Amino acid sequence: MEKIAGSVWKFIEKAAGFVVFKILHLHISEEKWQGFLQFIKFGIVGLSNTFVSYVIYVISLLLFQKNGWFVKTDYLIAQVIAFVLSVLWSFYWNRKYVFNSEDGEAVSWYKALIKTYISYAFTGLFLNTVLSVLWVQILGISKMIAPIVNLLISVPLNFIMNKFWAFKK
Repeated sequence: MEKIAGSVWKFIEKAAGFVVFKILHLHISEEKWQGFLQFIKFGIVGLSNTFVSYVIYVISLLLFQKNGWFVKTDYLIAQVIAFVLSVLWSFYWNRKYVFNSEDGEAVSWYKALIKTYISYAFTGLFLNTVLSVLWVQILGISKMIAPIVNLLISVPLNFIMNKFWAFKK
């Protein structure tokens, strides 16, 4: 599995390099290039995390609705379950392939995990919960669509908090 993931990341780096240098003919410093690659990788992890989170959310919501559990708060509890599991997913991939250290100076995993949960708790739980209540209860947006709308706000905030705090060396 690890060999496949490593190969996928190398392919992404080469494809991005081809587009940037061969097609667009851009000239950027190595430092900026590495920052750009990090952003691309974070975006890919974010997309997969969004997919994982949404699938867990929908499965939880459907399970609650089928069994008549948590009728008034089903979407909020489903959001918490999706949050807990998807942050673990995101942490693994970000630590392993996005914010890893080439010079051997890695952030301790447990400190990074705690910081990741804190940063995602702000955007993933607090902010998304407030926004979900706004979308669903006040504006009447579907419970199935509300988490997708939240991404427009939470994703940029998560990148900034992960890059400059959770995985900062």
